[in-house]
This record gives sequence, structure tokens and C-alpha cells, in this order.
Amino acid sequence: MPHFSYTARQQDGTKVNGNMELSSASAVAEHLADSGLIPVKIVEQSRAESGHGGGSLRERLLRKKVGSNDLILFCRQMYSLTRAGVPIIRSLSGLIDSSQNDRLKQVLAGVIDGLESGRDLSGAMAQYPDVFPVLITRMVQVGESSGNLEQAFEQLAAYLEFEKHTREQVKSALRYPSFVIIAIGVAIAILSLFVIPAFEKVFASFGAELPLATRIILAVSDFSVSYWPHILGGMLLAFYAFKRWSKTESGAYLWDRFKIRLPIIGSILLRSTLARFARAFSMGYGSGVPLVQALGFTARALENNYIGTKLDEMRNHLERGETLTRSAASLHIFTPLVLQMLSVGEETGSVDSMLNEVADFYEREVEYELKNLTSAIEPILIIVIGIMVLILALGVFLPMWNLSSTIT
Repeated sequence: MPHFSYTARQQDGTKVNGNMELSSASAVAEHLADSGLIPVKIVEQSRAESGHGGGSLRERLLRKKVGSNDLILFCRQMYSLTRAGVPIIRSLSGLIDSSQNDRLKQVLAGVIDGLESGRDLSGAMAQYPDVFPVLITRMVQVGESSGNLEQAFEQLAAYLEFEKHTREQVKSALRYPSFVIIAIGVAIAILSLFVIPAFEKVFASFGAELPLATRIILAVSDFSVSYWPHILGGMLLAFYAFKRWSKTESGAYLWDRFKIRLPIIGSILLRSTLARFARAFSMGYGSGVPLVQALGFTARALENNYIGTKLDEMRNHLERGETLTRSAASLHIFTPLVLQMLSVGEETGSVDSMLNEVADFYEREVEYELKNLTSAIEPILIIVIGIMVLILALGVFLPMWNLSSTIT
């Protein structure tokens, strides 16, 4: 993604400078606005200017990504320290000494510099959007303004732990089918490059016309043996091109839309994303963030551009004066039961508690589907493997059967 340097101002007029990696300048402006900053100047940087084109080994280590475990530990520690009444700057200094992540140490030092220059904690954290997502900075801002900073960190830690648990569940459920698919690919490569060429010499000695299935298999094998470097290079190039494309704005949107439409797996990914949305939206709205703003920064906190775009449409409907239930129904991604719960929440004034119920509902569905994912995928894998074995059996053994019947 392109890198941008920006100049913005806080609500009190304090000037803020920083760098951000997003798909476009408009996305940077929306991100800053959701963080409570007023964009003044946004300029795209070259790769060298943005500091991602090289540097010393120490600089590359400092750019190490801050993972979910680091953020969970940070929020837990900040909750304990703020609850104990430890000053923010002293708390951050202690976290720098105890942290094992060089990048996080560098960021926390920058946050301390921001605090010492007169910024509030949320504004100082907003300078590092690659480390602290909009959801975190907005929740910290709400905690500061309401005097419940320790509660904000406690809620963030719980949310991040749920998010990590959900991702690990999905990865664990997909590990077995991924392993089987990789094994099938390796088996096909070994058969094409080593096994079938050995049979080709035997078939050539028959001097008879080979069946169609055998000719196709031999042609594929000959092509693989002759051009395997080109095939491998093409696969690597295609993978690299796909990674670059999926990081563009349009590519990420199309890929995220495709993922949630996959058979079996897509439903799990969609419901998991909606559960995270409902939990984060409830947390923001329940903390006092206006409905439209809470929806906006929650949409950007999700890791699915397609769902995020849908939620932006929902926000537009709300800004035009439509109800939350009608806006949610226009997306065609919520179940009727969820829409009914949202309707009850609007009527009773308990939208945040109803959103928690929505999150619980989708979490239970995701957990159930993940437990049954392996049993649902196994028949498909068995059919695929059976078809492969049938083709190979017909292609390799049919000429031998024809030869034996001719001899007898």
C-alpha cells in the first residue's frame, strides 16, 4: 500500500504530524477524522521517503510488526496500572522496560514524547495507526473524556482476546483441509515428474494405440518434465502478483467479498466478522460514542474491506435519518433474528446490549460450525481424491489390462 505523511490538528488546535500506510489519501483523511483529528495536509511519500526501502538491521528490527499478543498485554498492563493510580507517563516508561518487542518500545517512546508535548493519550497513540487501530484510539479517547480510562483498557483487552481466539479457531479448523490439499498437490507433482515418465517407457514398448486417458496423462507429464522451471516460476509470479493485487483497494474489496462467498468456509468467515463487528460496535456505542461515529471507526477496525464498505453504506443510511434496523436490513448480511433483536434494542433504548446479544448469537453459530467443519469438508476431499485415483488408475493400468487381454 502507498505511504502518506499527514499534518492534522486536534480539537484544541494542537498540531499533529505522522505517517500512515493506507490505500488512498481519502482513506487517510477518514481514518484521521474517525480518530478525532482534523486533516490539514496529506502527501503521498515514495518508498525511500517513507523509510521502507532498506535501512540498517536495527532499523528493520524496530519496524517489526506489533502483534495481537503485544496489544493484549499492553491493554492488560495499562488497565492494571491506571486502576492502581500510576501516572500515564510512568506507566508507559515501565512498559518500555518490560516489553520484548522493539517496535512497541519505539512507539511507546513516541507516545511519551507526545504526552510531554501536551497531547492527550489518544492523540499521541493516533500518530501510530499501524500499531494502534482506530478502535483502540477512539476507545481510549472515550475513556479519557469520561474518566474511565481503566475500563476502556479492560474492554479493549477483552475484545482483542476474543478476536485472537476467533482467528485461532478458524485457523485450527482450516489446518486439516489445508494440509490435505497441499499433500494432494505434492502427490500430483511427484506422479507427474517421476512416476508417470517411468511408465511411459513401458507403454512405448507396447506398440499399440493408448487409451485417451493415458495419452492425456502422458502429455501432462511430458509438459511438466520439460517446463517445470517455467511452471514453478509462473506459480511464484502469480502468487506475488496476487499478493500485490489483494493489497490494493479494489483488490482487497473483491478478494474479501470472494472469501465470504466460498462454500462452507465463507459462511464461517462472514459470521465471525459480523460477531467482531457487533462486539466492537457495542463497546464503542455503549461507551458514549455517537452511533454514526461508532459505526464508522468499527467498520475500519474490521479486517474485511467488503464488510467495511457495507457498514459505510449503513452509516450513510443512518445519516439520512433511517433507523438502525432498516439500515441493517439494507445490507442483506444479517439474519432475520438479528434484525428483530436490533429492532427491540431501538424500541427499548438498549442498542448496546442487543448488539452484545447479536455478537453472542454469531459466536455460538461460528463455534458450532467450526466444530463441524472437518466433517463437512471430509466428503469433498474424499471425492476429489477418489476422482484423482480413478483417473490415474484408468490412465496407468488400462493399457496394461488391454495388453494382458491381448496376450491371453
